[in-house]
Amino acid sequence: MDNFVPTRENALQLLKEYNPEDSLIKHGLAVEGVMRYMARKNGEDEEKWGIIGLVHDLDYGKFPEQHCQKSKEILEEKGWPADYIRAVISHGWGICSDTKPESLLEKTLYAVDELTGLVATTALVRPSKSVMDVEVKSVKKKWKDKRFAAGVNRDIIVKGAEMLGVDLSELIDDTIKGMREVAEEIGLKGSL
Repeated sequence: MDNFVPTRENALQLLKEYNPEDSLIKHGLAVEGVMRYMARKNGEDEEKWGIIGLVHDLDYGKFPEQHCQKSKEILEEKGWPADYIRAVISHGWGICSDTKPESLLEKTLYAVDELTGLVATTALVRPSKSVMDVEVKSVKKKWKDKRFAAGVNRDIIVKGAEMLGVDLSELIDDTIKGMREVAEEIGLKGSL
């Protein structure tokens, strides 16, 4: 079991097993899409980044009050590599985890997790209901309205961008581009 390398199939099956809600699966797929995009942009392992993005909220559907802790247990039990598990639990840093994002992968996951929610909500209020025509300025305009996508923790997104050393606009742009690649799967292809 020591040499177990998770596949996307393993990850998706696990995500669906622990998350009966379609919205959580779509969120996982959205984060996976952005992580894959960011891995390519940074010359990193796209498969690994995508798989970690896909399962990052593994425990949220069944154990929201034990978020990140339960994922750690489940993934350890399944024999997942320690670096995958660490990356998954680091995205909850400061909220439900003491594991600070250190690697580029971890910082990226931390930064884009909440942002995918803001981009998705921005897309859904457009006439097209599509991420394909969402622009950075549209997201930034919605950003200012704290009642819009009120569940999105904007402070985490800002902290994530700072950790990555990137401008917020660039992070938003990359997140939009990553989500466009999976627009069909996440229900944000819309009517364009």
